[in-house]
Amino acid sequence: MTANPEQTAISPQLVKELRERTGAGFMDCRNALVETGGDLDQAAQVLRKKGQAMAQKKAAREATEGSVGSYVHAGGKIGVLVEVNCETDFVARTDEFQRLCHDLAMHVAALDPRFVRREDVTENLLAREREIYSEQARASGKPENIIEKMVSGKMEKFFEENCLYEQRFIKDESVTVRELIEQAIARMGEKVSVRRFARFKVGERAAAPAAPAAPSE
Repeated sequence: MTANPEQTAISPQLVKELRERTGAGFMDCRNALVETGGDLDQAAQVLRKKGQAMAQKKAAREATEGSVGSYVHAGGKIGVLVEVNCETDFVARTDEFQRLCHDLAMHVAALDPRFVRREDVTENLLAREREIYSEQARASGKPENIIEKMVSGKMEKFFEENCLYEQRFIKDESVTVRELIEQAIARMGEKVSVRRFARFKVGERAAAPAAPAAPSE
């Protein structure tokens, strides 16, 4: 749905609401609302697609700068370190980038992912999970084509629960962490990516291992 800008009156309150929902800049939000005739949900989708397109465009660029974010849960029982990369030291030192690092560390503390991306999951673990899900599905007596769909669905659920980029963001469950990072890329104009994290919990026999370091994208 595309509207003529001259025929669309966008109130500052509407722009503010979209900014609070997406974190995008004022003009990006206003332009998206004009494009969608003031529809908030459609405007949010426009901004989400813009972030995805920007992330794909910058995927091949090197991100060798960045910052280590940290978060210690109330009471000091859980602590997290997360390395977030960007392209320039200038962006790394901005308040927005530092907030992103902190929010990602807080997210890891809360949802305890095991990997950064689905590509980081080992083949042995994937094979074991598929075998377990296949046995469960066959025990239900369903036909083979249904079993395949059931296993596929359970594997997607596994990724959503265990991979940081696939998880729903703790502060806004309408977006995944991947989409949160894509929005940051669109706003900052640089490639942004999580390289690794480590989560520590008091009383564990061993600290939770750092997630595998992802290669530069």
